Amino acid sequence: MIITKNLGKVYESGEQSHVVIKGVDLQINKGEFVAIMGPSGSGKSTLLHLLGGLDTPSNGELRIDGTEISSLSEKELAYFRRRKVGYIFQNYQLLPSMTVSENIAFTMNADGVPQKKQKQRIAELIKSVNLEGKEHFFPSQLSGGQQQRVAIARALAMNPSLILADEPTGNLDRKMGKDILHLLSRLHHDTGLTIVMVTHDPYAAKFAERILFFKDGEIQSDHKLVEGEKDHVMENLLAKLNA
Repeated sequence: MIITKNLGKVYESGEQSHVVIKGVDLQINKGEFVAIMGPSGSGKSTLLHLLGGLDTPSNGELRIDGTEISSLSEKELAYFRRRKVGYIFQNYQLLPSMTVSENIAFTMNADGVPQKKQKQRIAELIKSVNLEGKEHFFPSQLSGGQQQRVAIARALAMNPSLILADEPTGNLDRKMGKDILHLLSRLHHDTGLTIVMVTHDPYAAKFAERILFFKDGEIQSDHKLVEGEKDHVMENLLAKLNA
């Protein structure tokens, strides 16, 4: 599903160079739920942006579903982002002047999906994220948890094979965050989606099947989460975060 080889990202500012991602070699298989943890400034969100085509690598290879992302033109990359990847952000990124249904339909409109198909898909998604009766509400009329459910529905609108979630519970209280994590877990199990989630929260990371610990632009460790061993793994990761 995702393969990177010597993937790097360097930001230039005048004569200064800031290396954010350092030669990352990574493979994420189709259908995996992977969490990326690490301290602030470790480069984990930058890595997520590279994986989703929101930023371009400075060096190395990035393949998603067999497509070499760096070889795509701007038009091809935009098509790839619409069709292959769904994005979920910490601050929801909903359009305040649009209703729930209109926000969910945004990508479908951009891709020219017929209105009849849009209505069918919106109805399916609203049911799947438990927002029946909220179709005509605006974001300001919803709780944070409900807004994130709209964002998840929008991310799923084009049936992507990959979901990238950047701190999806970061703006939510524990109860709302837990509800969102259970929703992502259910969608993962029901649909076989590949999910890559950046999080600071050990509780959120435990919903994944695998945790990558990122520090100083590099993968420091890679853990498969097995029932009965999760607490031990999380204790070790917390020690690294607090070191």
